[in-house]
Amino acid sequence: MIGIRLGHDECANLRASLEKEWLDTNGLGGYASSTILNCNTRKYHGLLIANLDVPQGRYVLLSSLEESVTSNKEEIFLSIHKYPMVYYPRGDMYVHEFNIDLYPSLTYHIGDIVLKKDMMLVYNENTLLVRYHIDRSPFPVILRLKPFIAYRNIHDLSRENIFIRPKTYRIKNGFFISPYEGMPNLYVQTNRPSRFFPAPQWYKNFEYTMEQDRGYPYQEDLFAPGMFEMRLSQGSDIIFYFSTRESQVKIKYTWEKEYKRRIEQRKILGNFKNDTLIRRLCQPSGSFIIRDGKGRPSIIAGYHWFYEWGRDTLISLPGLCFYTGRIKDGLDILGEIVKRRKHGLIPNCISEDNNEASYNSADASLWFFWCIQEFLKITGDFETVKNYFWPVLIDILRQYYNGKPPFIELMNDGLLNVGNVQTQLTWMDAKVDNRPVTPRNGCPVEINALWYNALCFVNELSKKFGTKIEFDVEDVMMCTKKSFEKFWIDEKGYLADLWIPDKQLRDESVRPNQIFAVSLPNSPLKEQMMVRVVNKVTGELLTPYGLRTLSPLDPRYRGTYQGDIKKRDMAYHQGTVWPWLLGHYGDALLRTSRHRQAAREKLREILANITNHLKHAGLQYISEVFDGDPPHEPGGCIAQAWSVAEIIRLSAEVENQ
Repeated sequence: MIGIRLGHDECANLRASLEKEWLDTNGLGGYASSTILNCNTRKYHGLLIANLDVPQGRYVLLSSLEESVTSNKEEIFLSIHKYPMVYYPRGDMYVHEFNIDLYPSLTYHIGDIVLKKDMMLVYNENTLLVRYHIDRSPFPVILRLKPFIAYRNIHDLSRENIFIRPKTYRIKNGFFISPYEGMPNLYVQTNRPSRFFPAPQWYKNFEYTMEQDRGYPYQEDLFAPGMFEMRLSQGSDIIFYFSTRESQVKIKYTWEKEYKRRIEQRKILGNFKNDTLIRRLCQPSGSFIIRDGKGRPSIIAGYHWFYEWGRDTLISLPGLCFYTGRIKDGLDILGEIVKRRKHGLIPNCISEDNNEASYNSADASLWFFWCIQEFLKITGDFETVKNYFWPVLIDILRQYYNGKPPFIELMNDGLLNVGNVQTQLTWMDAKVDNRPVTPRNGCPVEINALWYNALCFVNELSKKFGTKIEFDVEDVMMCTKKSFEKFWIDEKGYLADLWIPDKQLRDESVRPNQIFAVSLPNSPLKEQMMVRVVNKVTGELLTPYGLRTLSPLDPRYRGTYQGDIKKRDMAYHQGTVWPWLLGHYGDALLRTSRHRQAAREKLREILANITNHLKHAGLQYISEVFDGDPPHEPGGCIAQAWSVAEIIRLSAEVENQ
């Protein structure tokens, strides 16, 4: 079974259930997400979050539902919400089972009644379908449903206000409402006759406990336009349609069409019969690949709050696209992102609300070279590289060589000197009180490992394609390789994290960035150096879920990623574990190990830990980070693109060795 089933005992534990979250996406950047009890614990939770063109950004339209079943004159509520000091109502007591496979599904046992609730977003639409089916009931029941709408940006919270327009307009089997000027309508319809009773009302002080723990505002008011009521008997069902456009076809047909599409998408899993983890991750991995309203393809860095990041896109793309057979998607995304380069830089961050880009990453463009190397590794398609990406590779290298990117200098010794006191251009870029937590201005080890790899790759392709480049790439490559010795700490057997040319000093922090000097296709290190680096990383940084960002032997080490934003940012790169680093750790271990079978077994043990994690936090997905200290609790985003992507790639590497 590819999906995840949680039985009654697991669902009955309220605290544990509220830590398990599900996610469904629509391919447009929109999503639906909540806990397995459908009790929202984040401001980012909601049943219909749309990635809108006007206004631009992701907006929580439908936040949640209040549902009840009435039989023998007794009304039983199936929903659960958190209010100050209380959870009410307590529908969680009737949850018998939660399943997520093709879509999330809840089964309720209410005495002799068995009711099933299924939810699906429609691909390429801002449409949610919710189906209620009576599996068993000795007598007819009345199902009542009340939608709660928010109509606000995912990063904000709503409060009762005078600007909302509460009037609803009747349409076939439902209504539509235009809550705010400039926002899309919300259409709510059913697939069979039902009664809707308009009763506009604000419900106050819903509480989101995860936001409270994260140090953010956590209370919200939601608006209920009214209530549906319908009669159901054993074997019957009703489908609710929530959308930004009125249904033009039978709602049951929309359900069946989306169901069939998901079945078709699953056929890709047939390519991974021998690898359970890739099979489990392959379908969820598609959630990160989106096309906006204009058809522009991209990768969302993580759910719920990240959007597009150039660095994350290029690190994620091979695992999400090339290793899962989505070759065309991968090429389309590459073609789109390189259009945005400026002075050789691929943008680091592309905002969701105004499409502006930030060019504050020294390594995003250098990851592009590795991305093309991975494409060739999977496809061997040099013709596509020559026709579409070779000019881009040359342009990026030329711009770096000529010193065009701001805050990036190619020194006479061949190393890249990046950033300054205020501009942190590496992936370890957290700031507190506008000061970098992990200052890395100078020559970071991974930036220069990526630079050396790019030089070697272009030198190789120039010979293959018979292209002459305006500067001597091989000369710069050899110069960089020799200067890379400045990172090497021979008496300790590892690479410094940073060379500071102004002071002729090294930052000897034990960090995972050194692993890239071993894992990338072209390494500037001697074989024995590579072995010692892997041993150092294994001994001090490796955990069951990824690599720590700082050795626990360092006095600056922080072993937990918890608390308000300041505390979390202080720990973000000071010990917190990142699972995406496992991909390159695995490459490095397999490259240096004399006993390949033992290395594969070691990596399989780690992959088994990740497989178990899929049943916690974001179900079917891999979290952004974990605590550095045992038991390594997950944190950050519940579904991170490069976490999923690099585990897919690592799984493929382990099985193909």
